[in-house]
Amino acid sequence: MQSDGRKVSVLGYGAMRLPTVDGGHANSWAKSGYSESTIDQEMLDRQIRYLLEHGVNYFDTSPAYCRGESERRLGEALAKSGFARKDYIIATKLSNFAPSQYPLDACRKMFENSLRFLRTDYIDNYLLHSIGNDGFATFSKRYLENGALDWCAELRREKRIRNLGFSFHGDPKAFEWCIEHHGDYKWDFCQIQMNYVDWRHAKEVNARNLDGKYLYETLAERKIPVVIMEPLLGGTLARYNEALARHLVPLDPEASLAKWALRFCASFPNVMTILSGMTRTEHIEENVATFEDFRPCTEEEFAALERAALEYLKCGNVPCTACSYCMPCPYGLDIPSLLRFRNDVLMKGGKDAKSVLAEYAKAVPEELRRADHCTGCGLCRPHCPQQINIPGEMAMIDSQIDLLKNEVARR
Repeated sequence: MQSDGRKVSVLGYGAMRLPTVDGGHANSWAKSGYSESTIDQEMLDRQIRYLLEHGVNYFDTSPAYCRGESERRLGEALAKSGFARKDYIIATKLSNFAPSQYPLDACRKMFENSLRFLRTDYIDNYLLHSIGNDGFATFSKRYLENGALDWCAELRREKRIRNLGFSFHGDPKAFEWCIEHHGDYKWDFCQIQMNYVDWRHAKEVNARNLDGKYLYETLAERKIPVVIMEPLLGGTLARYNEALARHLVPLDPEASLAKWALRFCASFPNVMTILSGMTRTEHIEENVATFEDFRPCTEEEFAALERAALEYLKCGNVPCTACSYCMPCPYGLDIPSLLRFRNDVLMKGGKDAKSVLAEYAKAVPEELRRADHCTGCGLCRPHCPQQINIPGEMAMIDSQIDLLKNEVARR
């Protein structure tokens, strides 16, 4: 439920991975770089209409998503849907990541552009975007020292935004500051990364992380509604994984792994909506069906999900969610594809050297730059919400590929 009394659908649409004409999503990186023509607007129009017809009314976007195209494309699809403005909730963000966007005038311009692209005269839910990314000092420059947070509070008083919140990744000091100042700013909601792995084990992945359980309970104590991002951990909890299936399939052989992950998140009463970046229509249909016959997890099911989380951690995956904040790489690497190859192929084992090299060629075509082109410059690291040591992972991938090539050559 929104603070203005409107009911929010439990399933929300995250407009970070819009469908493209080649069947991928618009946050992926192509040979020619990003091109607005790659987004399949007709497909997006059909998907948005389907979601609205099936009761999904929360749409989350950002000026930074899809190389700057997400707001405009989503705004066009909503305008053509046949639904009135009061029938859906738009969430977008003050995504002032670059120093050139810190000044208050630049923030104002970003907000006005959001209104124009989304074809609206108000924003339902406005967020300070990824407040802990790159440390507390950066948070202060983006929102405090420039007066941007106080300006956002003024926008709410003027009803140009209806609700004010923040999304959190990274430095815990930023989250704690916002909680300490809840009495001053009266946050209407908060967006956090939460799934059954991060619930208890986020700090095991990275010591700087805060566990989802701590974040959720801290917000619930203060009656700040929670919006969940990455319920499927960038899709890794939706792709078939034998270790996860071993614990979950016996309890419900018909349920997909994605359904388990979404049910987990929706079982907590202070959750307002759960965002899913649904690129394919079949994923939209499956997720909609999950909430049409929704039932909260039982204690037995929570225990099985915790066992599955422990199995997942043993896989040694890096927590890449394919957000593409690390892109573009100045040396032309397709970082998200390389990290997905690392998780899905290189770390799984069970394949001979030739097969793994074939998978590598498929994951990152030869015309794109692979891990051996990484110079270790580190420009990507501050932008990664998951705090992945990307240069270190690229070096590891390159080393493993060299070993496999040598193995094939010896045969």
